Amino acid sequence: MNSRIWLSSPHMGGNELKYIHEAFDTNWIAPLGPNVTGFEDDLKQFLNTQKEVGALASGTAAIHLGLILAGVTAGDEVICQSMTFSASANPILYQGATPVFIDSEPETWNMCPNHLEAAIKDRIAKGKKPKAIIPVHLYGMPAKIDEIVAIANKYEIAVIEDAAESLGSTYKGKNCGTFGEYAALSFNGNKIITTSGGGAIVCNDEAAKKKAIFLATQARDDAPHYQHSEIGYNYRMSNIVAGIGRGQMEVLDKHISLRRDMQVLYKNIFKDVNGVTVFEEPNDNYFSNHWLSCITVDEKIAGFSREDLRLALWEDNIESRPLWKPMHLQPIFEKYAYYGTNVSENLFNNGLCLPSGSNLTTQEKERITQVIAAFLA
Repeated sequence: MNSRIWLSSPHMGGNELKYIHEAFDTNWIAPLGPNVTGFEDDLKQFLNTQKEVGALASGTAAIHLGLILAGVTAGDEVICQSMTFSASANPILYQGATPVFIDSEPETWNMCPNHLEAAIKDRIAKGKKPKAIIPVHLYGMPAKIDEIVAIANKYEIAVIEDAAESLGSTYKGKNCGTFGEYAALSFNGNKIITTSGGGAIVCNDEAAKKKAIFLATQARDDAPHYQHSEIGYNYRMSNIVAGIGRGQMEVLDKHISLRRDMQVLYKNIFKDVNGVTVFEEPNDNYFSNHWLSCITVDEKIAGFSREDLRLALWEDNIESRPLWKPMHLQPIFEKYAYYGTNVSENLFNNGLCLPSGSNLTTQEKERITQVIAAFLA
């Protein structure tokens, strides 16, 4: 059996241990310390923003805190992109709120602005104006975020931007994660940089960040004893984990370049294959980190299905994976309102994520190429 080629595995740069050793040498092992502050500063500088960044235990925690800061409470409705990972939607239920799911548009695979506005109008007509909107930059591809934000502003609804997959992606030169009132970043093990786990919230100002961190550290009031006037959470990132993040920030630009190279590799592999489309930016306004390189397969034209190709890769111990199954098709969410047609459903049925790691070797890339070529032949 050939060695496993993973879809997207962690890729260390080498300097992560330096920051971890500094934490040990200075005994900053607690959930606070210089690495946490430094990692937040590194992220803020990379995002080129005046917004504030708070390091947290996960991207999911960031979405949850964003909902709280946006005033979402039990009984409220929150609009969410349907085609995404469940972590985009789960925090809505944490708050006792109700998700309303929106279909994708075919250019970026993200929240369709037309269906978004139709949903808002319909929910208002039904007497329930949504409290927040959660668009996602899927697989690193920026959403039609200007249109989404304009609609949100028109109806005075907060935008909580799920940028978990899109660190380093830009729209019209502006970084994903800086468009909404709040945004979530993720440093999970398969992301473009990783802290093993972890995430961050991006807030408009220092006051919002301060509130987020207060909630993330069990909402302890300013008193010499332990006093709590609000429900808090154990969501803060540790100083050790943040040290990994500081080392990863040193190689982020390189990782983005390597991921984008993988997307070019797949464009070359499939350039003469009818019925296979490699996911790419619609125009020059979009710059994707191509966290995962993806394709769609039209079985009637190509003569094979997404699943045929996935299984051929699997037989050689190469991991690939179907696109996210839309939330409105998930057992836990299927009872909630959905606005759209079948764009996201068709993407799920016909789409495939291909190995995209920044640490893939030349030999592994050649093996992927050869297995796909043999399958196509």
